[in-house]
Amino acid sequence: MKFAVFTLGANAPHPLTGEQAPAHARLRELVESAALAEELGFDAFGVGERHGEPFLSSAPPVILAAVAQRTSRIRLLTTLTVISVLDPVRVAEDYATVDQLSEGRLDLMVGKGNDPRHFPLFGLDEADQWELQEEKFELLRRLWSEENVTWSGRFRTPLHEVTTQPRPFPRAEGRAPVIWHGSATSRASTELAAKWGDPLFTANGFHPMAKYADLIDHYRERWAAYGRDPADAVVGSGAGGCYVAPTSQEALARYRPYYDAFAKSAAAQHNRSPFTSLEDNVANGPALVGSPAQIVDKIGRYHAAYGHQVQAIGTEGLDRTERRAVLELFADEVAPQLRRALPSRVWEGAGSAGSGIGAGDR
Repeated sequence: MKFAVFTLGANAPHPLTGEQAPAHARLRELVESAALAEELGFDAFGVGERHGEPFLSSAPPVILAAVAQRTSRIRLLTTLTVISVLDPVRVAEDYATVDQLSEGRLDLMVGKGNDPRHFPLFGLDEADQWELQEEKFELLRRLWSEENVTWSGRFRTPLHEVTTQPRPFPRAEGRAPVIWHGSATSRASTELAAKWGDPLFTANGFHPMAKYADLIDHYRERWAAYGRDPADAVVGSGAGGCYVAPTSQEALARYRPYYDAFAKSAAAQHNRSPFTSLEDNVANGPALVGSPAQIVDKIGRYHAAYGHQVQAIGTEGLDRTERRAVLELFADEVAPQLRRALPSRVWEGAGSAGSGIGAGDR
């Protein structure tokens, strides 16, 4: 198992103190969190894209460029890039720049987005979301893998012999950065990932295991239907919040204010999480809250259903001191057990010029 720390750059008032950091301080803290994740041995750090309060992550390539300069080893991910509302030419240019600055440490994750505010903000019709995602994603692939691209489609003006600059950082196997597909609600994303032979990342954030397992199963079924070896299908998984403490009682008590605040947020309301309490979510949902032994056991149970090779955790909302304590305990007492028990080929041997997915996985 490999491990990532993901953030959406939320900057809401602290649920206990009511204090809210200035934007510049929160953004600096986000970059520091990436450096901490590298220091503690996490494999990847991801920044999501959101447009509107309480999030400050409207420009992930800018943030990841800063992270690239503060780190030297950790993989850099977008979690995710809202390809459905963006210009693929701009995406190709921005993230190839990050890839160059990080010397090949970028993995891109794309999707249609999980915030209904995106579409009207960019002057697009949400009814076209899946068609937008597919067309723009396929153009992005061409822009990264080809030069002198000539293209026409439904949602943007045609291109004639376009070569975006900079090109992605050169990799030993000659590939562009790996593109993951974020999956939360629809088989459209799992179908697209299987069609192109790309890895899948399940959000695993708001609902019971069965909902996400169904999407992952569909991905693997379609992967095989396209004539690919099922063993090569790569899956990653998020989680519904993470708080590790020496005992389950301490973890529940300390995390409860953060959970209750999030449960009242617009994001939680939009996703209609069925869980009635923190205890319900811990018992029946994706929240990773408890002692190290409990977290190891729970990730193991989810792995039995998902077969995922990367586990992402988030510490959104925690102050600097608590975030460090949680990440340290996870790195010291959770990650080592799961690395031994659940081997992962993802990012194996992927140094600065690696592909991001281990040999034989694509």
